[in-house]
Amino acid sequence: MQIHAPAKLNLCLYLGPRREDGLHELCSIFEPLALADLITLRTLTPPEGGQSRMGAGLDEVVCPGVEGENLVARALAALRKRGWRRPPLRVEVEKRIPVGAGLGGGSADAAAILRLAAGEVTDLEQIAAALGADVPSQLRPALALVRGAGERIEPLPKPKPHAVVLLPGGGGLATAAVFAEADRLGLGRADEELEELARRLRAAAGAGASPLAFRELLVNDLEPAARSLRPDIGDALDALRGAGATHALLTGSGPTAFGLFDTLAAAHEAADALDRDDAIVCEAGNERAAKERDSR
Repeated sequence: MQIHAPAKLNLCLYLGPRREDGLHELCSIFEPLALADLITLRTLTPPEGGQSRMGAGLDEVVCPGVEGENLVARALAALRKRGWRRPPLRVEVEKRIPVGAGLGGGSADAAAILRLAAGEVTDLEQIAAALGADVPSQLRPALALVRGAGERIEPLPKPKPHAVVLLPGGGGLATAAVFAEADRLGLGRADEELEELARRLRAAAGAGASPLAFRELLVNDLEPAARSLRPDIGDALDALRGAGATHALLTGSGPTAFGLFDTLAAAHEAADALDRDDAIVCEAGNERAAKERDSR
């Protein structure tokens, strides 16, 4: 089996107060992209003698470019702990989403594995939340208003097709460091303001409009903190605007900058004008971007 794990874009990110658990209240719109990791799954052959192999620790995960245990292995272990009885698997992850770029690649991979157990293991949302703040929203990749620290997910209508140009900037910007810098800078909004912003976002996106129709709401409160740690993010945003992006923004905690375009053709033209090796052009807001594609 092959499954795709789509990247996610933060079309906006409003930062709220720090909670008792150390996380922050957020208000964001998540959008899946056509850019996706490819995950190949194979059932492992039983050992000599015909004994079946079941249980945690018998799955194999291969993910070139990611050192140490990743979220896929943790997702499998969590499913086994809950009694998931499928035969052991060899999971090979082909990373197409840049690592450490703020595009949710690891979370997407883990969520894709959890989806295998839909209907077989209860409380997948709880397992997802324990794996990471972005994993619950990736269980059902689709446009969504996301609140809390990522656990409160409200699906939104599919938007009109549009495209993005991504400038990952080499990755390597730690999420925890960006939030710590945001706290140092005194960034953030009150809970009441987050509620009002959620209402406005819900109304703006509720009719299936392109995000370009409400770009005045597309703000990332973490951008000053990320730019403080990585000034080159500002250069990437300026380059996208100079290449014709209707709107340019930081996604998540960065360092990826993205530009929004009405059409895929316009996005390709902008990428050609940028002439950067790290530029990625992809679709958003359509069925191919929002649905997992399986082949057997």
